[in-house]
Amino acid sequence: MSVNSGFFKQLRERLLKGATVEQLAERIRPRLPSEAPLEATLPSAKDIARNGVGIVAESLRQQGKEMPVVTGRQALDHGPEIYERNIENYIGLCAIPVGAAGPLRINGFHAHGDFLIPLATTEAALVASFHRGCKALTLSGGVAATCLVDKMGRAPIFVFKDMSDALRFCAWLGTVTEEIQKVAESTSRFARLVDYNVSLNGQDVVLHLEFTTGDAAGQNMVTLAADAACHYILAACPIPVVRWYIESNMSGDKKANAMAFIQTRGKRVTAEARIPAEICRDVLKVKPQEIFEAWKISMVSSLKSGSIGSQSHFANGLTALYIATGQDVACIAEAAVGMTTYSVDEDGALLVNVCLPNLVVGTVGGGTGLPTQRECLELLGCAGPGGAHKFAEIAGALTIAGEISITAAIAAGHFTEAHRKLARGPAAAGTGMKPA
Repeated sequence: MSVNSGFFKQLRERLLKGATVEQLAERIRPRLPSEAPLEATLPSAKDIARNGVGIVAESLRQQGKEMPVVTGRQALDHGPEIYERNIENYIGLCAIPVGAAGPLRINGFHAHGDFLIPLATTEAALVASFHRGCKALTLSGGVAATCLVDKMGRAPIFVFKDMSDALRFCAWLGTVTEEIQKVAESTSRFARLVDYNVSLNGQDVVLHLEFTTGDAAGQNMVTLAADAACHYILAACPIPVVRWYIESNMSGDKKANAMAFIQTRGKRVTAEARIPAEICRDVLKVKPQEIFEAWKISMVSSLKSGSIGSQSHFANGLTALYIATGQDVACIAEAAVGMTTYSVDEDGALLVNVCLPNLVVGTVGGGTGLPTQRECLELLGCAGPGGAHKFAEIAGALTIAGEISITAAIAAGHFTEAHRKLARGPAAAGTGMKPA
């Protein structure tokens, strides 16, 4: 992981908060259900199959987890004006089914507890797979998760007559750091310019501006802040600027890119779990060594294909979570970049780690305040201010559930049959659809 002084400052100010490293290590240690009873539950798979999907919603209600709009007990009683900051040329709504996976025990700095995770998808087998992964992880004591870095970037570009002017511009920038920071931060109560640097290519200078943005994902916030900074530069710079653009396409916005993989754009989360051999056998139906061997093959194949990072399907769980909770779904293009690694320890247990360097998530702004999306964030205890780092750790832990379940299914030869059973089963009631 690439780090700089900003990383260590965040570690001291946000993660430690007066605690010792030993106290934080205690917070993220595994907690077996036998020593810390589960705070939340879902009906068994057999109960769901016997009584219908409504039993899950009823189980949530009985646990005090009211979701009246999502479950349909309360109608959407508002007009289209509620969406005026979210969409143009409004014509209506698309209904996407939401399922719950879990409980997933998370032992994180910010997310610490047992979570039922809402996943919005039309892909059969997805929720079932993540649910199985959650079960294996929770029985094993949970997932340790940490939001290490939080920053959002914008990369405007300035074009000059020649490289000589570009070099002079870079030298001048170093004399107005405080002014640029002051102007940029004046656009928001929450935007804080924490770092900036330049990338020079001939007569072109890309200015990388990095901000913290509170509990918002912050892409619009940093655009406004960067725009103000650029207009200050244009007015104050003694070197003539031929032209400039607010985004050079180097920030990595909504695209997989190597720079953000090494550094961070969004929230960098790492998570870890240890799954005993007997839980691998009983829940995942495979031995730890078999998962490890399947992973080795997939990692080599990822490298051959030119992937940035190596993981099985971060995009599946993250997309379903993003849709359910009102995130900017297009950011999956960069958020789903990351690494999954496995090993088998001396006791035969499976060790799994994930690193997600670019989780673009927030708990305020965007679509997070819309009725169903807010209910899903409330289910996680993440709605509103103070929830963004917690939400990021939940997202990171969720990806481990998906990784171990799909890799186990492939290793055991169950992957195809699971999709055949769940996606091509009996015709859906009232639809007239038949198995393909």
